[in-house]
Amino acid sequence: MQRPDFFHLKNGKKVKLPFSEDEYNNRLIKLRSVMVKKKLDMIILTSMHNIAYYTGFIYCSFGRPYGCVITEDKITTISANIDASQPWRRSHCDNIIYTDWKRDNFFKAINFIASDKQKLNNIGLEYDHVSIDIKDKINSLFTFSVFNDVSKDLMFLRMIKSDEEIKIIKHGARIADLGGEEILKNIKEGNTELEIAITGRDIMEKEIAKSFPNAEYMDTWVWFQSGINTDGAHNPKTNRKLQRGDILSLNTFPMISGYYTALERTLFLECADDASLKAWETNIKVHKRGLELIKPGAKCSDICNELNELFKELGYLQYRTFGYGHSFGMLSHFYGRESGLELREDIDTVLKENMVISMEPMIMIPEGNPGAGGYREHDILIIGKDNAENITKFPFGPEHNIIKT
Repeated sequence: MQRPDFFHLKNGKKVKLPFSEDEYNNRLIKLRSVMVKKKLDMIILTSMHNIAYYTGFIYCSFGRPYGCVITEDKITTISANIDASQPWRRSHCDNIIYTDWKRDNFFKAINFIASDKQKLNNIGLEYDHVSIDIKDKINSLFTFSVFNDVSKDLMFLRMIKSDEEIKIIKHGARIADLGGEEILKNIKEGNTELEIAITGRDIMEKEIAKSFPNAEYMDTWVWFQSGINTDGAHNPKTNRKLQRGDILSLNTFPMISGYYTALERTLFLECADDASLKAWETNIKVHKRGLELIKPGAKCSDICNELNELFKELGYLQYRTFGYGHSFGMLSHFYGRESGLELREDIDTVLKENMVISMEPMIMIPEGNPGAGGYREHDILIIGKDNAENITKFPFGPEHNIIKT
């Protein structure tokens, strides 16, 4: 039996994608402008975030390579046979499936797509994602080509959101707030972080399905942390039982077609001592000032430096743990990050209309010290022409979030 190295399969019909055909075409036009500027004959994408951004398809790797090849007139995803036609149904472009019968059929599929091009002098790759092994194998295919990094160029394109993207991000912020409200109903002494987190996740997934009935549903999650577990912003939930006086960290993360949003709030169970209230209120002062500073024309590093000075004045700068905010859009704990739009000392990006960014100061006081725990608030802001819109509505601070049961 002769088995193919790769093949086409259109099983079923194309489904409704999260964005319009015009939206995907506009993204491609901007990508091809990068190709013209950098004199590229072809781009090979390998990352989940860029393949999803340009095609609508979010792959699940499980150790297999996935790709998307863009030329001046074609765009084609390359997927593993284990996924059958789902990548074709879930993308606005063509698809080639490679098989596992022989090693490196993925690269044979790339070569097939490129074979109708007489010259491939310059090829773009994502240097922040492609592995050394894959880079070496692509080099062996195109021995006479020069390779160029396009990761930063594409990141800067993704930083400016379209109206369609902003619409989905606003839905995400709304759904994150719903998850937070459900979690509040289930905070009780003796309940576990896991039990409480499940309630928030479930209601968010149901709301996503209601609001986006044609989507795929994956990766929505909650991190609900208590006590010592609040010290890290990305600490997973555990089976720890809540105790009276615990500091709590509520974190809801709805995922809609690869688009991440977040709600993060500090809470206390029943009561908070004076040292804890002082630390909490300090972080809130910085949070409020940060919300005021986010506006069109502001520079990321300037915002960071001013908030550092405020923390220093209040006596808590030594407890700050990470940057003050980051971009939103095609983003997940599995993939993506628009590192050019973060509120850090080394980022000089100027905020522009249709950028989306968070304000999320955090301080962490180590165990054994007065007020021990991690304090974090998080809001999402959309940069407009003259101001910024805060799309997070969940309240923050001691007057709202000392939870009485």
